[in-house]
Amino acid sequence: MDSPAGYDEGVWRELTADLGLAAIAVPEEFGGAAAGMRELAVVFEEMGAALLCAPFFATVALAIPTLLGSGDAIAMSEYLPSLVDGSKTATVVLNGTLDAWDPDAVTLTARSDGIGYRLYGDADRVIDGHTANIILAAANTDAGISLVAVSADADGLTREPLATLDRTRKVAKLSFDGVPARLIGADGGATAGLERAYHVAIVALAAEQVGAAQRCLDMAVRYAKERIQFGRAIGSFQAVKHRCADMLVLVEGARSALQHAAEVPDGEQRAVAASVAKMACSEAFLQVALDNMRIHGGIGFTWEHDAHLYVRRAKATQLIFGSPDYHAQRLATLVTTSSH
Repeated sequence: MDSPAGYDEGVWRELTADLGLAAIAVPEEFGGAAAGMRELAVVFEEMGAALLCAPFFATVALAIPTLLGSGDAIAMSEYLPSLVDGSKTATVVLNGTLDAWDPDAVTLTARSDGIGYRLYGDADRVIDGHTANIILAAANTDAGISLVAVSADADGLTREPLATLDRTRKVAKLSFDGVPARLIGADGGATAGLERAYHVAIVALAAEQVGAAQRCLDMAVRYAKERIQFGRAIGSFQAVKHRCADMLVLVEGARSALQHAAEVPDGEQRAVAASVAKMACSEAFLQVALDNMRIHGGIGFTWEHDAHLYVRRAKATQLIFGSPDYHAQRLATLVTTSSH
């Protein structure tokens, strides 16, 4: 996490080229394994448990679903194989910040120059935006919301790494000043595909949260059995037992919400289930991470222990792509709309 790139290239090659994890939910015709969200969620749980420092979320949970949702077979044939084998990484700019997907919040503008498009505007807190080889962006065109692709070495693109609360996941500010861009899919026809990709991203994020929360619970229980105070393991004290039991209930509840979201088909059902998962898993992870730190006592508040890294990730993931309050409101709207 302290390296400029924010990840180990050797580990990245092992995850992608050797283990094929980036290929899980990609159709076979593009070099993938043609699995689905359920299998992808298993991988993201483990990556959340390890607080993996790698551009896996940006590439696999954001860029690949965005390309698949574009319906552009030529672009998919060109980009997906290199993302699947790990030779390139990618990220997505949904709006100007890491807030929830909202077509009205798209801040970038793409203008036709007679040959292609030129992209203008700024985007803050783009996940792995400082290292991505390919940048996919939602942009306003004369026809509506469109999807464009930008190469990392394009003229007019500046990338500034940002310091944030969660040091295990890098973000950057991207500025586009007439950057040459390629239209992906139909001009003005990107909204539906971007929304589907957003649902995949928040389910993947919920899976990370469940995996990390489970790791925090495991850490707390192990420490409670090992730490001796007043001649007894602290896990023998009722207050610690009850806290661990509460943590278990939170983790299991979050896992149930995640598994349902990973199982339901794409469409209105996934939209509802994804918001439920994001809301439940965000709140559970933060509470469990804080309880883990408290059970560890003084050592849990130091840089020498990993507990604080999980608290940082928990708070960061609670807020990106929509806070629990946002998803509660979104869920109410979705349920009310579907009931009519």
